[in-house]
Amino acid sequence: MNIYNIEINSLQNTPIHLSDFKGKYILFVNVASKCGFTPQYKELEELHNTYKNNLVVIGVPCNQFGKQEPGSSTEIQEFCELNYGVTFLITEKVDVKGTNQHPLYTWLTTKSFNNKKSSSVKWNFQKYLVSPEGNLIDYYFSITKPLSSKITKHLKS
Repeated sequence: MNIYNIEINSLQNTPIHLSDFKGKYILFVNVASKCGFTPQYKELEELHNTYKNNLVVIGVPCNQFGKQEPGSSTEIQEFCELNYGVTFLITEKVDVKGTNQHPLYTWLTTKSFNNKKSSSVKWNFQKYLVSPEGNLIDYYFSITKPLSSKITKHLKS
């Protein structure tokens, strides 16, 4: 399975074609509106604006950790825009673990699909960085800030 073949919808329920982002880095972040890490939206927006020529930031709402993303698509959109001025892509709300795990997260967390490493999503705002060639570079736990050199060192090349 190739990451560019995976389908996911936007908050507005329109398809996001990951293949449109070939040649760019993609940073996937499972986001939540009522989490201690929610202020990372601000840095994610800054990362998006700073590296928009070679990076696509995609927020993936998830309500699996402490029920911290209870809102509807409209509520999530309004929250992100009003509180953090978010302009990067936000997907539909999905499960990032468990029996209803979205295929995107199956690819991101399973070595047999991503050919790099297996992982599990531990909490909101865990980040997965994919190379311009569609390969998993690495994942970063919630405490890793979006503008951390662990992430940006890959984008400056």
